[in-house]
Amino acid sequence: SQGPISGANKDIAVLQCHGDCDPLVPVMFGSLTVEKLKTMINPANVTFKTYSGMMHSSSLEEMMDVKQFIDSHLPPID
Repeated sequence: SQGPISGANKDIAVLQCHGDCDPLVPVMFGSLTVEKLKTMINPANVTFKTYSGMMHSSSLEEMMDVKQFIDSHLPPID
């Protein structure tokens, strides 16, 4: 078992993505996971995005959201 989350990790930004038609990991489990995560770190920094019709896979829309998330949280590379 891990210890409590502390220090700078309490303020880490998290993007969790889930397809609403995932047959392997039901979207309900994603919802439960994100709610638990919000009790462990700053809930304002947790984003949960679902994708209509997406199964246990990825999509262009999801990858664009991941790119936007990375771009908004990491400094640009010179």
